Amino acid sequence: MTRPAITLQSSVEDAALDAPHDELQAFSRIRTYARNGRMPWRRLKGRRRMRLINACMVSREEAGEVNGKPFPLHDNRFVNANRFQTLLYERFAKDIERAAISDLYERDPDLSAYKLFRLKGVFFLIVGVTTFAAAIFAWPIPMLIALNALATAYFICVIAFRMLLLGLNALPAAPPRAPANPTDDANLPAITILLPLYKDAAALPALSQAIDRLDYPSAKKDVKLLLEESDAETIAEANRLGLDRRYSVISVPAGGPQTKPKACNYGLQLARGELIVIYDAEDQPEPDQLLKAVAAFAEGDRRLACVQAKLNYYNANDNWLTRLFTLEYSLWFDWFLPALQRLNAPIPLGGTSNFFRTEILIKLGGWDPYNVTEDADLGLRLARLGYRTEILDSTTYEEANSRTGNWIRQRSRWMKGHLQTWIVHMRRPGAIVKHTGWIGLLSVQLFLAGNIFSALINPVLWTLFILWFAFQPAFIAALFPDPLLSLNFFALIFGNAFFILLMAMAPLKRGRYGLCPAALTAPLYWLYASAAGYKAVWQLIFRPHFWEKTDHLLSEKARDKRREALISMEAASRS
Repeated sequence: MTRPAITLQSSVEDAALDAPHDELQAFSRIRTYARNGRMPWRRLKGRRRMRLINACMVSREEAGEVNGKPFPLHDNRFVNANRFQTLLYERFAKDIERAAISDLYERDPDLSAYKLFRLKGVFFLIVGVTTFAAAIFAWPIPMLIALNALATAYFICVIAFRMLLLGLNALPAAPPRAPANPTDDANLPAITILLPLYKDAAALPALSQAIDRLDYPSAKKDVKLLLEESDAETIAEANRLGLDRRYSVISVPAGGPQTKPKACNYGLQLARGELIVIYDAEDQPEPDQLLKAVAAFAEGDRRLACVQAKLNYYNANDNWLTRLFTLEYSLWFDWFLPALQRLNAPIPLGGTSNFFRTEILIKLGGWDPYNVTEDADLGLRLARLGYRTEILDSTTYEEANSRTGNWIRQRSRWMKGHLQTWIVHMRRPGAIVKHTGWIGLLSVQLFLAGNIFSALINPVLWTLFILWFAFQPAFIAALFPDPLLSLNFFALIFGNAFFILLMAMAPLKRGRYGLCPAALTAPLYWLYASAAGYKAVWQLIFRPHFWEKTDHLLSEKARDKRREALISMEAASRS
């Protein structure tokens, strides 16, 4: 049989369908239609005929009998699972597009990064900068000393907060949850798996194999491949691999910002799972991850809205950059995020392997399509509404970025998104205090914002200190009076030494001791982060919603995974 093309255009066959009664169908009920696999079609003698999903999920051409009963091949009201999703999408295409782009902004403009710089905020910023410039002109030395003192005090507070997070890791951890019984399929909820891809054709074989390896009933995995309609290469590769027959393929139109969160919002509207999770192009989640997530939600209360799996890298030893990147990720996901959970502080989510209760995610307005780190933003939005996030004892392995330019593009997007998130949530900081206390607001200032501002401050302080130490010009020396000099020295020397120690400790929980010596070169790595930080500030002003694409399959291990997946898929097609 000829494989159908991936398309959202109605077929000639569908032109013969009976015209539906549109008044029976409501966009507000699209989640019910997607979850139940049926939609009101025509009214007949006071009753509704329903568009149904074929129970055995085969096409009409292949169907003989369904559940022992003849399948009505002539009746176009009955379609297979993927076709039903396509028709549902076509029916509400305009509504889905509006919701994906505008839903959050229409609900609460203050929580959207769409209009990041408000007129009122810009006015006060201009007044503040002008006043500061005038003060610098009038009293240059006292003002610069005050600025130095503020930057140093902030840097010391960032250090102290990380020391607190490190100390929390010394407390006894809760025992890991046992996975749900994999044989009790009837009680397992359906899970929608979103796979947002853009120019990632080469990653499809290994990704689809990783999704197929997830230990979960196939009938309860609602996999949605989210592809940009302009990405002909990835669409063609998905078609060639037959993923259109196995997954629900959603083509995301070009309107609005071309971002990952916008694509995810399309999948959210058509999700049939009680839970929803995102995986990126290069992800390799542990096979029992879905079961562990289900167990976490089963044991949690209704305020538990999200569980975040840990992220790490499978190509840590490729080069110096991948070693440092792995140390950083290990510190973030194995040490810092679990400590934030203990503090009941907002958790800036990773961009992948975060599981949500679908209904809560819809209630929140989905992802912000204008925020380029939609994950961190959503973590804060959950916290400010009183919902909880837990860290899951499961790992998704990814490909560590191994090229400098590619790394800086990726990191500058992350930092730009963190700045967007900080600006958005500082519009109403009281909402964070209400549900997480002052420690929650403090963590936003010293952890989320601290990563960016520390990257911006660090090279400036080092430059001033080196100039003072090497040449001791009168102007520079005047900026370091005692006791401020002692604080500067403490912040730079002790602070950087402490962060090096943290990096060296980062891989210990995973037993990857061979990575520890690379921590000694962390100051050079932080210079890369500072370069990305200044680029992020520039883009925040001139290209706030631009999504810089990260290239994948740069490492030999990633290419090996692709080759192995292709061999496995070809063998399966022959058998």
